[in-house]
Amino acid sequence: MPRRIAVTHDVATCACAKCCAARAKDHKPTLIGYARVSRTDQQTEQQIHALEQAGCTQTYADDSVSGATTSRPQLDKCLAALQPGDTLVVWKLDRLGRSLRHLIDVADTLKERGVALRSLTEGFDTGTSAGKMLYHVLGAVAQFERDIIQERTMLGIQQARRDGIAFGPKPKLKPSQIEAAAEMLETGKTPAAVARLFGVDRTTLWRAVKKRESIVAA
Repeated sequence: MPRRIAVTHDVATCACAKCCAARAKDHKPTLIGYARVSRTDQQTEQQIHALEQAGCTQTYADDSVSGATTSRPQLDKCLAALQPGDTLVVWKLDRLGRSLRHLIDVADTLKERGVALRSLTEGFDTGTSAGKMLYHVLGAVAQFERDIIQERTMLGIQQARRDGIAFGPKPKLKPSQIEAAAEMLETGKTPAAVARLFGVDRTTLWRAVKKRESIVAA
């Protein structure tokens, strides 16, 4: 029989379910901070100092990174370091989310992982009853904002259609060209020859002519 090789696990780094459960069992809740500035003339020292004063034992900082930027290396490392029972602390909520919707998405992800979110400036803390209530209010506001944007977009499209604005790809044939192509076909020219003349394929020509005939018939 082949000899079985014992597999050793480094509990501190192993990603298997058993090691993760062991780390969670021995893990003590920790406050981890995240700071960010968007301009080169700004510094994160003030935010980091406030986070340390609040009890953060570890702080990650992105320098000169816009909130609209999808990739924030230090934020990615910060989120990876958080474990169930921990709290992510930020100086202000806008340091974390690119928008209200993005902020709610991040908070949802943290909630699923058993991680709380706290903001020092706004006094926001999902680890408290009041913070949980405010969190749900923010989620409702974000959804309301999304619904309003969708409604305005649909109203804008409807008004544009009433004004005669066409959506979709630009027609390959102008109305005058379609008229001329239809006359050529009536005089006996082949669809292939007419299509070559106008630089389109026969399918495009055929659809354009048929659409014109349906409009004329109506």
